[in-house]
Amino acid sequence: MHNDTPTTQQGTSPLIRLHPNDSVAIARVSISAETDLGQGLIAQDRIPAGHKIALEVMPKGANVRRYGEVIGSATQDISRGGHVHSHNLAIDTLEREYAYATSQTPLTKPQCDREFMGYVRPNGDVGTRNYIGILTTVNCSARVARAIARKFEKDPFSDHDPLAEYPNVDGVVALTHKTGCGMSAEGPLKILRRVIEGYATHPNMSHVIVIGLGCEVNQISGILQGNEAVRRLTIQKSGGTRKTVESGIEFVKGVLDEANAIQRRAVPASALKLALICGGSDGYSGISANPALGKASDLIVQQGGTVILSETPETWGAEHLLTRRATTQDVGKKLVERIQWWRDYADLHGVSLDANPSPGNKAGGLTTILEKSLGALAKGGETRLAEVIEYAAKPSKAGLIFMDAPGYDPVQVTGQIAGGANLVAFTTGRGSVSGSKPAPTVKLATNTLMYQHMIEDMDINCGTILDGAETIEQCGTRIFETLLAVASGERSKSEALDFGDEEFAPWTIGPVI
Repeated sequence: MHNDTPTTQQGTSPLIRLHPNDSVAIARVSISAETDLGQGLIAQDRIPAGHKIALEVMPKGANVRRYGEVIGSATQDISRGGHVHSHNLAIDTLEREYAYATSQTPLTKPQCDREFMGYVRPNGDVGTRNYIGILTTVNCSARVARAIARKFEKDPFSDHDPLAEYPNVDGVVALTHKTGCGMSAEGPLKILRRVIEGYATHPNMSHVIVIGLGCEVNQISGILQGNEAVRRLTIQKSGGTRKTVESGIEFVKGVLDEANAIQRRAVPASALKLALICGGSDGYSGISANPALGKASDLIVQQGGTVILSETPETWGAEHLLTRRATTQDVGKKLVERIQWWRDYADLHGVSLDANPSPGNKAGGLTTILEKSLGALAKGGETRLAEVIEYAAKPSKAGLIFMDAPGYDPVQVTGQIAGGANLVAFTTGRGSVSGSKPAPTVKLATNTLMYQHMIEDMDINCGTILDGAETIEQCGTRIFETLLAVASGERSKSEALDFGDEEFAPWTIGPVI
């Protein structure tokens, strides 16, 4: 991708052209019909902010280009200055040249080694938060798990805080789900167990309770046997709801002193494992927040850290940009295999991957999945693709990692956290309101208007790039510094609003039986 960095001079223009070969530009602001945009370009229609305007005449069937790449073809004749969107742009045929492992951008050494204040666990893993977790094997034990966690919640009316004497404990969180039984004991169960085990051993958890009912498909036996930090409770064996809740409360009370005794200490930035996610995207996502986050991602990788890119359905059509950056042909081919799996999966269920752009995405200016994917991949920066892994699997390498996962935000980030991500960076143009536990989420707004409108939910304004006040590089550096601060204990906006309990959503595939 060859994004031209908007400058202060460009900031006065109502249009943003991202590549010399582009046949469309993006409206920086809403443009009225018949507006003279200079150089003989007159808006033929109203062009909403973030939407595309034709820079040239495009007959029916002509390729439409953004980022220097094809994002679809014209479904009808498009006049110069016309609005280019869902009514006249769609995907026809798609050919991509994968050119495996041909673009090997050298890794720049950092000017200095950076650190953050983290929690070092006995096995050497580093956490950014210090939670006590309560996990469930099955939906049938969700009520019990939540009853235990509520015992340690702060009362919003009396301000009574059961954890007031334990300042180093971030909370007691129950992470429940809707499955665990009525499912195949093969693929779907393996995914669920991988998620549970990933959370149970997550460095942002000091201690964990895993609660089962007793008769479910996802049996508690075999889950992390021998791990002393994990307590297992089975409702049917414990004597029912009340006794299990009492046992869980007793366990948490018994480990609070131990959890609170853990102190933050300086650790190298190489211990960062950052989940990259975009949600509620708009036409600006691939211009401001995503490429800026990409610069921050490169800085983390330069420090020896790890960034986890995901959203496989939102990679289709742009995967060739990653295959070229793969460290080996095998890595690149594994990514293509996952893309093909998703195409087959979509066909099996009678849907198209191009159905991915949501109504909100389209209202914000995005039209096809190709356009969305090209902008989404900018989060991964420019470093080499080191590894492609399955959902909720742990990376075996540092650097840029691709994890197979759906585009649905809660499911995606659940897999990334299960894979070891201790921090989440979430870009949004429409204004997604979510967070995650136990890994804190940092929200990046694509445009200033939304940032100001939803300032209680947004951590960083990347609209400064569109405004001409900052370059992509400058904004990326600012993001990097914020991530280090949050990793060191500074609370993000989603944490202040206590998001993260309900967003736990393991990927469910296969029939319910």
